[in-house]
Amino acid sequence: MKVVLVGYMASGKSSIGRLLARDLNLKFIDLDEYIEDQMKKSIATIFLEKGEIYFRKVEHEMLSKVLDENESVVLSTGGGTPCYGGNMKTILENADHSIYLQLPVSTLADRIRKEKDDRPLVKNIKNDDLLEFVGKHLFERRQFYSQAIYTVNADKKSIEVLVDEIKDLLL
Repeated sequence: MKVVLVGYMASGKSSIGRLLARDLNLKFIDLDEYIEDQMKKSIATIFLEKGEIYFRKVEHEMLSKVLDENESVVLSTGGGTPCYGGNMKTILENADHSIYLQLPVSTLADRIRKEKDDRPLVKNIKNDDLLEFVGKHLFERRQFYSQAIYTVNADKKSIEVLVDEIKDLLL
């Protein structure tokens, strides 16, 4: 079984993915960590040295590789992964299940505010402007996320409850 989690940054894809994979006895891969491991550089460094277009090309190649080489996997994608290079089409054609972890803009902005330094995309955005940035950005990306087979409302739920809800969808 191949399960791909999509959603905006800070929606819980990696945390939920790890627990879901453990519960289903499947391999877990975080696409961002996989790219960093393969490239021997952080994503921030790849962006800085080569730019976003180069990164998105590598991201597409690595997404395809992970889905081709793994018979069973829970894969958490980067927030932008589904939005570039035909990646959502790749996910839909090569994964058994795709799940959009949906959260309100205000919840996402609150989570991102607490971990801004770890997120190159929002690192230099003032806290006062974060809600508007996330709202506009999510509006642009939602058309890709909503193509996932399942949409799970992840607001105000523990990771354990969300994993149980996802398992109910899959099994």
